[in-house]
Amino acid sequence: MSEATEERRALKDRILEAALAHAAFDGWSRRTLHNAAADCGLDAGTADRLFPDGGDGLLRWLDDWGDRQMLAAVADEDLTRLPIRRRVARLVRARLEAFGHHREALRRALAARSLPQNLPGGGEAIWRTVDLIWEAVGLGADPADRWSWYTRRASLAGVLVATTIYWLDDASEGQSETWAFLDRRIDNVLQIGKLRARLEEMLRAVPGLDGRFPPRRGPAAQ
Repeated sequence: MSEATEERRALKDRILEAALAHAAFDGWSRRTLHNAAADCGLDAGTADRLFPDGGDGLLRWLDDWGDRQMLAAVADEDLTRLPIRRRVARLVRARLEAFGHHREALRRALAARSLPQNLPGGGEAIWRTVDLIWEAVGLGADPADRWSWYTRRASLAGVLVATTIYWLDDASEGQSETWAFLDRRIDNVLQIGKLRARLEEMLRAVPGLDGRFPPRRGPAAQ
């Protein structure tokens, strides 16, 4: 990444982080963009050049920022020493904790993402986050096991969305109820994989079906 690109990204991050406080009240709008830029000592013209789509551009950057915050939070941790379920939980929790003081801003972001014109972008953002999580835990895309990959991808997307919605209204101390909810949802996802493995073993014993399924690769779900 060039120095100019790094500077541009850092500037957009500054505006985005300032926008979190405004979005709680004004939503993800151009007004929020301009107010956030002013907080950073920047004029509206500079903000519009960095985010030509206004609030929609801020929303896209919010998704990217959240993913980077998630990965940065675990950068110094050895996730490989943890069971798969705990690796996934750690990453999902890290992403939500990045928004810890800005739950209302995230709520407004989810509401904006639910608008028809924003659904495609929101869907792409969820898939990107899910892919990053699975790659970080060591279960990225495997050309020899595409069915399992798509299943894991869709299942974790459901976990991420459900846990985020639960977290937004969680008043428990330290959001302990959210983390318990997250653990239960991840267990459900991993059970799907275990059930598929048992089904495949049974089907391989049926004459004529041997070799019909690709070998399972990667670390076993624990």
